[in-house]
Amino acid sequence: MYDPTVARLTYRALLGRRRALILGALPLLLIVISLAVRALAGADDQTAADVLGGLALATMVPIIGVIAGTGAIGPEIDDGSVVYLLSKPIKRPTIIYTKLIVAIAVTMVFSAVPTLIAGFILNGNGQQVAVAYTVAALVASIAYAALFLLLGTVSRHAVVFGLVYALIWEALFGSLVPGARTLSVQQWSLAVAEKVAGGELVTSDVGLTTATVALAAVTVLATWYAGQKLRTLTLAGEE
Repeated sequence: MYDPTVARLTYRALLGRRRALILGALPLLLIVISLAVRALAGADDQTAADVLGGLALATMVPIIGVIAGTGAIGPEIDDGSVVYLLSKPIKRPTIIYTKLIVAIAVTMVFSAVPTLIAGFILNGNGQQVAVAYTVAALVASIAYAALFLLLGTVSRHAVVFGLVYALIWEALFGSLVPGARTLSVQQWSLAVAEKVAGGELVTSDVGLTTATVALAAVTVLATWYAGQKLRTLTLAGEE
């Protein structure tokens, strides 16, 4: 279910000069802000949790997920080059799974690694805050990559829809409307982080069992449906 050629082409598309600069901008900003906060406020567990929760998990991770998830397939559909890929003797689910793996890997590297570094800068992993938010970034990367890969498959405006979800639904409504929090990848990943931290600094409005089921369901369903849409696109291209 993994094709090295598809993976290589996808990595090349995602890590091109322009997209790589965009992917690296937010992690760099997070680390710079963390250095500034540590210099001004010293090592404080609550401050570390606020920065990692508000900037890393709520903003950086979903935006990187949008770039990696939609960029893994969206540009190929927009410029029509996906037809050439689909003409090869590669199973359609294999194409989706391969692109998902690449999108997950890119999202994890550009979100979880900087989160861990920022956490150690802020408070040296006091009360497991750095590790907890890193784990949250890792599990969120999987769901975000699958969700935004699906968007890239079904819409030519996937980046816009992805940013609307990430910045308006997750960041705005998720912080203001209690009911919206239960339908948030951010809150689901926070439930996992809360279990890792085991304290009061990291909390979620969703239980761990519900969060685990929701993360798995979103990932599986989004991946499956993306495969179905790609199969339909194949038929349209052949016609």
